[in-house]
Amino acid sequence: MKQLSLDNLRTFVSVIEQGGYAKAGELLGRSQPAISLQIKKLEAQLGRKLFTKVGQRHTPSADGNWLYSRAKELLELNDAVFRALTPAPLSGRLRLGIPNEFASTLLPGLIGEFSKRYPDVSLEVTSALSRDLLHQSRRDSFDLILALANPHEQTEGEVVLQDDMVWVGDATRPFAAENISLVLAPDGCVYRSRVIELLKQQTKAWKITYTNADLSGLVAAIGQGLGITALARSSMPDNLAILTHPNLPRLGKVNICLYNQDTQHPVVSKTLAEFFKSRLTGGH
Repeated sequence: MKQLSLDNLRTFVSVIEQGGYAKAGELLGRSQPAISLQIKKLEAQLGRKLFTKVGQRHTPSADGNWLYSRAKELLELNDAVFRALTPAPLSGRLRLGIPNEFASTLLPGLIGEFSKRYPDVSLEVTSALSRDLLHQSRRDSFDLILALANPHEQTEGEVVLQDDMVWVGDATRPFAAENISLVLAPDGCVYRSRVIELLKQQTKAWKITYTNADLSGLVAAIGQGLGITALARSSMPDNLAILTHPNLPRLGKVNICLYNQDTQHPVVSKTLAEFFKSRLTGGH
């Protein structure tokens, strides 16, 4: 018997209510390609086109409009079942440590949905380098930590995703391949260490033109033509592009890990951890 994916239906409803793939992605904490893939899977399962593209906008087709009200009913029934059978609402203060790039790209949509479902949970978010979040002097200050780790290093955290580390820049600007200009986070950043290590192994000239711990500062510097940077693919802002060039070495993989400290509110920590896992792995 065929069964519809409630996750795909929730994405479908969000696209209609938010007015497009990009805004639905912001709400759900997913990339636009991930949203598009979910819609394609739903269309393939139903054998119907649910949207028509007019310019840059996706508008629901006749079949899409028909499905919309039924999808809303199914999602409300699903949510009502969980509300009715949940012993008690989650509540408490959760202290989350997260790298800045994920706080800027992944967190806003995820926290929006999490807070909507669990309004009695208060989130206290600290953004810093993974190394600093996991330092023994600070680690106990958090209930849940999302952090990066090199694949060859042992970690106490749960590896949620082994992601590609990619070169990132402004696709509208020419890339100066003979003298690579870099904008990077400070010493201790996993991306910075990997980039410097690999560039030192080749003969092409390179320089660090700008250092900033905040992703928005790096994005602004890239937009001003100061250089390029490196990020995990899943943390890329929508307004930047992946760069490939013979002078840019392959950066390999990076592990995205969750450290559930099980301190003040273990159930709340576990629930938010599941949200992170779902978003980082595309809901699979």
